[in-house]
Amino acid sequence: MKLKLISLLLLLTVGLSLFVSGCLDSGDSQVNESTGQQVEATATGEPIIVAVSLLPQSEFVEKVGGDKVKTIVVIPPGADPHTYESSPREIEEISKASMFVTVGIDMPFEEVWIDRFQTINSETLVVNSSEGIGLKELAGHHHHEGEEEEHTGELEADHENESVEDHENESVEDHENESAEDHENESVVDHEDESAEDHEDESAEDHEELDPHIWTSPANAKIMVENIYKGLAEIDPGNETYYAQNRDAYLKELNALDTRIKEKLEGKKERNFMVYHPSWGYFAADYNLTMIPVEIEGKEPSAQDLAELIDLAKEKQVKVIFVQAQFNTRSAQAVAEEIGGEVIAVDPLAKNYVENMDEVSYIFAKNLV
Repeated sequence: MKLKLISLLLLLTVGLSLFVSGCLDSGDSQVNESTGQQVEATATGEPIIVAVSLLPQSEFVEKVGGDKVKTIVVIPPGADPHTYESSPREIEEISKASMFVTVGIDMPFEEVWIDRFQTINSETLVVNSSEGIGLKELAGHHHHEGEEEEHTGELEADHENESVEDHENESVEDHENESAEDHENESVVDHEDESAEDHEDESAEDHEELDPHIWTSPANAKIMVENIYKGLAEIDPGNETYYAQNRDAYLKELNALDTRIKEKLEGKKERNFMVYHPSWGYFAADYNLTMIPVEIEGKEPSAQDLAELIDLAKEKQVKVIFVQAQFNTRSAQAVAEEIGGEVIAVDPLAKNYVENMDEVSYIFAKNLV
């Protein structure tokens, strides 16, 4: 009887050991579904929490990170990135992130979040996804362009009519009589009093002119994916090979997307399109299109501006105005009515990036002459 009990206990001990060993082994390695290869799990076995500014970035992160990441979006679907404020509960969740992927251009809320991460979780890696992208100025409909050109022409004519003789007759003596003492008396204080705030304001003004909608270009999306890969490899070097394989697979998808878009737009002669908010500047630049925005410096156009837009739309044979759900489209509707056209919604902030860009490019191509 005792021998039977001892044998039973031995069998249970061996079985339990094998079970525990199997559990540990399954936690140490996983299979990459796209390649079928074994890969190491994260050190903790838990997914890495990655915060992203906008929804399209979440697809980029998930495509590279696979089942080893969990994304949290700072600006949720349907919200306006320019005005949205996170709730206390959202702040608590986002603050747990090990990595924060920013757009890096003209997104004031990102600076707020970077400060929060540095205060709450100083170990959070901030990845600027725009690193390495050639940035563009934000397109905008200009007020009274004709008048500006007219004034510019007058100024140029005035300069041309200035006689060379007038300049030659400026006496060398006049310049020599400028006392060196006058220059020495230019107070250093005058230069020091140039406020750092003035320089910051100038910098901010320049910064505000940059177009943050970098992801609407598949070429830019590839650079963003590369930056995300580098970030994940830095915080989780044990799975660098896994991330590299996923990155390469997704880059192939983006290359195929670029080819399809070019094919859709091929042969279009009038390559002008009108949008309410200028979200598609990088897309337009990539595919030799001209974007005409209705919105003026983030504001509704005046009655005079609307009249100019209507004339421009007729001249460029524009029959469709593209809008997005996050913005008031009343002005776009007014222009469409005057030109006998229509308003069509396209979303630059959709998560399913490849599918959405395929759909958007089809809509653009269908409505170009």
